[in-house]
Amino acid sequence: MSIIIMDKLNLAAAIQEQLETVYDPELKPANIIDLGLVYEIITKEDGVAKIVMTLTAPGCPVAGELMNEVQEKVAKIPGVKEALVELTFDPPWTKDMMSEEAKLELGFL
Repeated sequence: MSIIIMDKLNLAAAIQEQLETVYDPELKPANIIDLGLVYEIITKEDGVAKIVMTLTAPGCPVAGELMNEVQEKVAKIPGVKEALVELTFDPPWTKDMMSEEAKLELGFL
């Protein structure tokens, strides 16, 4: 059995890569990174990873599912001992936060 130790930069990159596999079912095929729903990825020396994210709307019907999926996927990354997800609506999400690729995929360009 090998132990993988990542520095903070590599851990943040691994978290981002994992979050690129999470989709808001209402806005497929764009992932939550390309949608601009992830505001911040914070990694700490003790293995705590915190994801600060938002939703497209405060009343999003899949909010709980989406946050659970983010937490579960981040928690599985080697080097993460605890995964925390913080939901914020400040600033509120707008379509301007989407990547060009996401806008193209969803027909906004």
